[in-house]
Amino acid sequence: MKRGFMFLGTLLVMTEMHAQNASKKALIVYFSWSGHTQIIAQDIQKATDADIFRLETVKNYPKQYRECTNAAKQELSNNERPVLKSVPDFSKYNTVYLGWPCWWGTMPMAFFTLLEKNNLAGKTIIPFTTHEGSGFGKSLQDLKKLCPDAVILEGFSKNGNSVNDANEDVLKWLKKTGQI
Repeated sequence: MKRGFMFLGTLLVMTEMHAQNASKKALIVYFSWSGHTQIIAQDIQKATDADIFRLETVKNYPKQYRECTNAAKQELSNNERPVLKSVPDFSKYNTVYLGWPCWWGTMPMAFFTLLEKNNLAGKTIIPFTTHEGSGFGKSLQDLKKLCPDAVILEGFSKNGNSVNDANEDVLKWLKKTGQI
């Protein structure tokens, strides 16, 4: 009889914990120019069932690669803060995945706009990036400066040319960081 009561108590506790977690679902916020970062964001979303939000600027970046990288370099050099089309409501989430392409050694300036205007203190941030050889560059240092009171977990970095085959690597990373 006692054994059944303990089991029932465990079920009640587990149900209560599940309800608390369900009310604070994870959010994926990503920026993607080429589609590479979007692929990783979608892989994370499929594995975690997190909500997903595409970060977009009011001003579109050029469609040609060289012109886009030049525009990104100019924004970085001028320390610009691009205007965003919209921003997510972070208050609903405890865990936030942030994903970007590494542009000129850091995240696109749109993330500086986002993170300077939204306090992520107390949240768990899980970064991911796509790149063409630079990895995270200095973007993790910039992220720590912009979110000094957040917990930042180990990030995921993938070369843009190999994102179509990245799902298994994404799953390994999510397991390693305790997300699935």
